[in-house]
Amino acid sequence: MTYVVMPALVYSLTGSATWTALVAVSEGVPYLFAGLWAGLLADRFERKTVMISSDAAAALVLITIPLAAWADRLTAAHVLVVALLAQTIFVFFDAANLGALPSLVPRRRLPAANSLVAGGGTIVEATVPAIAGLLLVVLSPSSLLVIDAVTFVASALLVRSIVRPLSRPRVLSEQSGRRGTGGFAAIAQGVRFIVDHPVLRYMTVIGTFVAFSGGSLVGVLVVWADRSLGVREGDWRFGFVFAAWGVGAVAGSILMPRIIYRLGGVRTALVCLPLSGIGGVATALATNWIVGVFAVAAWGAAYIIVAANSVTLRQQVTPEPLMSRVMTVGRMTSFGSGFPAGAMVAGLLADHIDVSYALLLCQGAIVAATAVAWWSPLRHAPRQLATPEDAAA
Repeated sequence: MTYVVMPALVYSLTGSATWTALVAVSEGVPYLFAGLWAGLLADRFERKTVMISSDAAAALVLITIPLAAWADRLTAAHVLVVALLAQTIFVFFDAANLGALPSLVPRRRLPAANSLVAGGGTIVEATVPAIAGLLLVVLSPSSLLVIDAVTFVASALLVRSIVRPLSRPRVLSEQSGRRGTGGFAAIAQGVRFIVDHPVLRYMTVIGTFVAFSGGSLVGVLVVWADRSLGVREGDWRFGFVFAAWGVGAVAGSILMPRIIYRLGGVRTALVCLPLSGIGGVATALATNWIVGVFAVAAWGAAYIIVAANSVTLRQQVTPEPLMSRVMTVGRMTSFGSGFPAGAMVAGLLADHIDVSYALLLCQGAIVAATAVAWWSPLRHAPRQLATPEDAAA
């Protein structure tokens, strides 16, 4: 719901591509200044408590937008501040969430588990935007955020209902020992693990370029739909343009485990990176809304395979005591830097040149990611990477 409503709300208040892109920027920037600390917190405390607290805080922050709108005091700056705060809160939820899954699932089954998690989320992302687009015909964007706030409360209740622990007992028993390690030193452990790992350090660079590409689309999607396709808020097609990315992501999440089990995680990235670039170029060149929807869906399919595969690789090779820190370092360098940078660059360009050309220029990031992947040692990486369980054995 936020994915559709926030940029539509800012665009309706300002009419500016740059202001609209700032919504996407605010979604990524929190990983830069909070990601490492969120990972440390999620490694040191019970992850379920972190997730429930984050959900409750996000609901309280989001409800301020409809309250301000009903009082006729809503501004674009208010929307951006809420977007920034809500995403900062989500960084802490995400750190605990990413660390929790390997506590529930054996490492070798993580590709299938991440596929189910991503697939479940993207089914919602494929249907809710279309519904939200239709609801915008009869309701104001700010009113729809009431529904959004309620979903965070529902998430907190669902997390609370999970009966199994989301942090392994041995990790919790080590908390007192790790508390003696300073915050910066503990964070540095997660950074060093990625830098020292022969695969993760290259995948992290690739993830940053891929996130830049994805951020460029999300940052100007409302503007692109308006100026290139003639689809704007209040048009019944608006929600379907937004839903196309989710539909593609569903397809990608279904295909992902099959591709990974056949090719291996690293080779999956090598194959799908060029496909993501083709989807991005096709989207930038689309002028018909139907062609645009299919191009965005194709881009979303390749993008989710690359992104979810990167998450899976980190989860498979990271020791449990470092899990949340390593995961948030990866998120910080990709989604925290690449995503907002892509959104900001695309927004600034779209205010001075045609939005299609702005999107096309931003696809140079995929070219860079593909070059790094194919000219690096990743070409010779083993099909299956060694896991902590393998080392223990």
